[in-house]
Amino acid sequence: MKPKLGLVLGAGAARGWAHIGAVRALEEAGIKPDIICGCSIGAFVGSAAAAGELAKLENWVTALAWRDVVGLLDLGFNGGILKGEKLIAFFEKHFVDRDFGTLAVPFGCVATDLASGREVWLREGSVAAAVRASIALPGLFAPVVRDGRLLVDGGLVDPVPVSLCRAMGAEVVIAIDLGSNLAGKNVGLPPAEPGWIDWLRASLGRSGGNDSRLPSMATVLAASVNIMQTRIARSRLAGEPAEVLISPRLGHMGLMDYHRAEEAIAEGRAAVTRMLPAVEHALQSP
Repeated sequence: MKPKLGLVLGAGAARGWAHIGAVRALEEAGIKPDIICGCSIGAFVGSAAAAGELAKLENWVTALAWRDVVGLLDLGFNGGILKGEKLIAFFEKHFVDRDFGTLAVPFGCVATDLASGREVWLREGSVAAAVRASIALPGLFAPVVRDGRLLVDGGLVDPVPVSLCRAMGAEVVIAIDLGSNLAGKNVGLPPAEPGWIDWLRASLGRSGGNDSRLPSMATVLAASVNIMQTRIARSRLAGEPAEVLISPRLGHMGLMDYHRAEEAIAEGRAAVTRMLPAVEHALQSP
């Protein structure tokens, strides 16, 4: 009997489109997970995969231009720079708008209780609402109120939630970590073309007054998130290792480069190809 296979899709903002390529490559190799878990963008992609809507998601993200990304951002200032309502409304309308129990593959995602700092596992109720909580990056997206708790991005506590996947019954876990290639690449990454950072600068003004040597507030936020999630993921994975860890090489991509989906998807595929022998060995081991 084959072991029950769990697939964990880690946090990483726009780098998360690599998960699409990774899932595709695994499927083409005949490897289909029995359980899918995700954090932040991993929850977004993972929910679509669990619902059987990954192809639809791939078609959408590969057509995104940076202007489309900006169009999904809604200024808020109440709990975060962005409200996140446009993004989730689009997600609910076009992708997963259903109950966890109706998904084709069991799915769970992670958020953080802002009051207590505790990890929250979301496995019941509205999938879209759970994903909205899991992607609520502090400072950028407003928190979500759920069951009397204020929830924010799960990347604060467990960017690659192997523990949740084990708790849901996985015997062999394949985890995809989007942060392993980010060392030394946290600050000073200008956008390749005008985009979301320029939009934020125009709306909010540059941080640092007249000192042009200082990065924008958005760049500082992105760098801080990269540092935090990379270190937390390393610590959690050391204590709760997956049988196979797949690490796409995405250090060149910025936090909000959602318009670069084709690059990310291609690297997700390549990362799985590099690790396929290890995946097959893990599935064959008693």
